[in-house]
Amino acid sequence: MMQTIELPIWLFALILLFATFTALTHLLLPSVRWFFRRRLEKAVARINRRLTRPINPFKLVKRYDMIQRLIYDPQVAQAISDHANINEIPENVAFEQARSYAREIVPGFSAFAYFGIGIRAARWLATALYNVHTGLQNDEYIRRIPSDATVVFVMNHRSNMDYVLVTYLAAQASALSYAVGEWARVWPLSRLIKSMGAYFVSHKSEGALYRKVLARYVQMATHAGVTQAVFPEGGLTVDGKLKPLKMGFLSYILGNYDPNERDIFFVPVAINYDWVLEDRVLIAASQRGDRRFKAKISVIMTFTLTKLWEKLSGRFTKFGSAAVVFGEPMSLRAFEPQLQIEPLAIELEARIKDVMPLLPVPLLAKVILSVEGPILQERLVKASREMLPRDHSLLFKENEELFYSQMTEALSQMLSRGMISDNNDGVIVVDENRDLLQYYANSLDSSDRAKVIKV
Repeated sequence: MMQTIELPIWLFALILLFATFTALTHLLLPSVRWFFRRRLEKAVARINRRLTRPINPFKLVKRYDMIQRLIYDPQVAQAISDHANINEIPENVAFEQARSYAREIVPGFSAFAYFGIGIRAARWLATALYNVHTGLQNDEYIRRIPSDATVVFVMNHRSNMDYVLVTYLAAQASALSYAVGEWARVWPLSRLIKSMGAYFVSHKSEGALYRKVLARYVQMATHAGVTQAVFPEGGLTVDGKLKPLKMGFLSYILGNYDPNERDIFFVPVAINYDWVLEDRVLIAASQRGDRRFKAKISVIMTFTLTKLWEKLSGRFTKFGSAAVVFGEPMSLRAFEPQLQIEPLAIELEARIKDVMPLLPVPLLAKVILSVEGPILQERLVKASREMLPRDHSLLFKENEELFYSQMTEALSQMLSRGMISDNNDGVIVVDENRDLLQYYANSLDSSDRAKVIKV
């Protein structure tokens, strides 16, 4: 006999919700996931067809899966055990600490974020602020590297704009995986940075367990063929000079290197500017003898709003030239007979110095500081020309008219910034800004010869 069963409304709603969720899980959601996964795969395939070095499958691994793979790695597991024993803590506590490190380090790459947002934003910002120039052989050097090799761009670090410039200029070659510092941990910047494939590196002493987790991630990415970009100076140069390369990151790569497997090609990258946006902040840090960059938000906002108003009113002028020059790639397998970190760091530092781009403002600064007393603009430009190596055509391509035009623009910029003054006797240094001139001149102290760059 049929009987009617009465259910409370809340219980009926709960059963209905559970049934709906079950239906979605088993019927609809897999189809939705499959649909979007297929669209993503097609989008990545389209991007890969135009890249010199296609997006590596390693970068497309789900972040959760990558974290799990990292913390259960045998070497990390041993480091967890050692950490627990040394610090006399339960192993599960050490395990959770390693997991937190992995979450900090491991990115969550998004092809859409990188190519849909990152590249476009980098191109717009770089070209809006600077006249951007590249080495004549940049593309050729990348094309020569075997397709099965891992590429590591090793760069000097002059400005936070370095990330923007190199991302934009390498867009046709590959999606770069950056090692970034604590400055990028601020939300929501941190989410964007990670979605673009960058991974965080702490410059503070985090202990052996942290270093092992970081090292294993770098080694996994390198072994998988992920294209990386690193700043081995360990931070921004505060005096304009190229600093000796630190060996920590290089040691991570070499620590698991097998010459019988995938080769590694290091690409030296030299970056220089007519105007480093953070120059006065960096100089102040150098004078204090520390690396506390005390940039005031009010100063930054005032500067930004001023430049925005100049842009809107049609009075904005760019910050001169910015140049990125690639040196000849260096095969680690070819270097292998003397496979030691220190000789490798010295060789890479020398190759960065060798391709350092020589730009108008640094060149003029060097000449002005080398003379005593005033110097007429005409004589200053002539002396700058005479200082150039014979095989050098810089961004001027042996075009005298273009050379003088670029130098005139650079002089105008230096005058407007108060770096120099000009009177009837000629150009002289403004004493209170002598350090600023020296900062730019220092960028050329490491340059053995000037390199040709594209206009």
